[in-house]
Amino acid sequence: MDYKKSALDVLKHIGGKENIVSAAHCATRLRLVIVDNSKVSKEALEDVEGVKGVFEASGQLQIIFGTGIVNHVFDEFVAAAGIEAGTKDDVKEAAAQKQNWFLRAVKTLGDIFVPIIPAIVASGLLNGILGGLSNAYPSIAQSDAYNIINLFAGAALTMLPILIAISAAKKFGGNEFLAAVIGFIMIHPNLINAWSVAGMEEAGKTIPTWDVWFGLYHVNQVGYQGHVIPVIIAIFIMSKMEKWLHKHVPAMFDLFVTPLVSVLVTGYLTLTIIGPVFAVVEGWVVQGAQMLIGLPFGIGGILVGFFYAFTVVAGLHHMYNMIEAEMCSLATPMNTWMPIATAANVAQGAAALAVSVKTKNPKIKAMAAPASLSAFLGITEPAIFGVNIRFMKPFIAGCIGGAAGGFVAAISGVYATAYGITGLFGYLITTKFVLAYTVILIVAFAVAFAVSFVLYKDEEKTENKETTNTSNALTDADVYNPVKGQVVELKDVPDETFASGVLGQGFAVKPVDGKVYAPVSGVITTLFPTNHAIGITGDNGVELLVHIGINTVELQGEGFKPHVSQGDKVKAGDLLMECDFTLIENKGFKTITPVVVTNSADYKEVRLVTEGNLDVSAQVLKLTK
Repeated sequence: MDYKKSALDVLKHIGGKENIVSAAHCATRLRLVIVDNSKVSKEALEDVEGVKGVFEASGQLQIIFGTGIVNHVFDEFVAAAGIEAGTKDDVKEAAAQKQNWFLRAVKTLGDIFVPIIPAIVASGLLNGILGGLSNAYPSIAQSDAYNIINLFAGAALTMLPILIAISAAKKFGGNEFLAAVIGFIMIHPNLINAWSVAGMEEAGKTIPTWDVWFGLYHVNQVGYQGHVIPVIIAIFIMSKMEKWLHKHVPAMFDLFVTPLVSVLVTGYLTLTIIGPVFAVVEGWVVQGAQMLIGLPFGIGGILVGFFYAFTVVAGLHHMYNMIEAEMCSLATPMNTWMPIATAANVAQGAAALAVSVKTKNPKIKAMAAPASLSAFLGITEPAIFGVNIRFMKPFIAGCIGGAAGGFVAAISGVYATAYGITGLFGYLITTKFVLAYTVILIVAFAVAFAVSFVLYKDEEKTENKETTNTSNALTDADVYNPVKGQVVELKDVPDETFASGVLGQGFAVKPVDGKVYAPVSGVITTLFPTNHAIGITGDNGVELLVHIGINTVELQGEGFKPHVSQGDKVKAGDLLMECDFTLIENKGFKTITPVVVTNSADYKEVRLVTEGNLDVSAQVLKLTK
């Protein structure tokens, strides 16, 4: 292909060099931050030679070219635009700075909550399982084993302020252990448990108070179990204060003065001002969400179910973590938001599945089917960005299906006992409402699938483009395992671009050995400068990408030792690369290695023939014209 022409076309359709804030690329995508997105023509970009998909995520415009192409296009792109090449971190920072204060605040909430979701999920699942067992066998609730496990089930929610405090300190750059102390202060056993207040008031008991300002201001001696906003505000202030003290306190006193002042001042402000004020604000937010869902005739469920996917596109859905955390922190966890979110997610998956069934385009079919499955399991980005938003009508169909499912959720009163899980896995935290939850899924799926199937039509290309047809040169081919380890399906890769199949079909390996071998005989068409990805064109015409690890481009070559160069001829089984997977894992990167047939559309079938723990050179894929 003509890399320069593709680069110039991209530059033209994004509004020219004046519309670029920052530009970088990874092994598969151009990553751009744009000044004015209204000047970008996504439809025109998708028609640029070599482009496999276009979507926006996290404030970035991402244009998928694939390995062996993206680096050449990028070089021509920065040359034509007269800009300097940036890194992925540069682009992320530029994207964050470009967002308004509200979006930055929402992103901050997401950054704080995402790390603690596994703990909440574990507690929620235990609550759900215990609830299901006690419904089926009421007597089990009297057993010692049940009560022991019930302690585990409530641990994360009971200690939620401490978990949030630690995560917030990581985000704001404060000391995590000082933050944990502040979190513990807020739920100290000497305070009245927040969940006991209603019962005490109903029984006519007096809530003890502190005289803070000489009789002018009193504060209830009540803990902050289940609260979110007061903890985040407190740790934000603590982190700012701690940083200021580190800069201004002499080094010889810093170890003593900074922790003392940080805890003393922040703790006092939290119990006397921050906690009381922001607990009220937080209550308004949750009450507003509950009132919305509780609108008569299921109107609230319809509205939330319809617009939920729009908030995902805008990156606003992270703020729901706070709402759901509050709902789960009640004496009886009642997360009524989750079933409506499930309806919205399943509906987007169903809309994408309808596209997969109806389209005649093998490229779209291969992308839409796995994306729909991902949405049914709660991850909607591949379906929304890869398929539905691209054609718009399926996206609207998904919103309609979400509204229908949201209506059922609202009128049925279904609620979950945890958050962080939607879709099919949601059964584990809605054990009291199995039938009603099933109806929500069916309604959302059926409506979205039907509307999408009716509305979607393959686009007719009006332009005849000159292309080089190499399909006649293709033959039936085999692809062998390049890395010793456990071979799994591509959908198990923790990266949306690979898992959705947008780059092509294939498989992945969870490696146990640091050596990477050639999966076919052919030519090394691409050896990425950071050595984390290798492109191979087989003698039989198959085009492969071996991507070692996830996001390992950020290592800038550390941990990789290549044994081949670009343009080298190799035979299946030849050593391509040695990798220090221990170093890579210690740096925080996953080592799972996708192997993708980037020209999958040229084959009638790309079939995984072997899974499990395999040695190198075992046959893994069978490709048929």
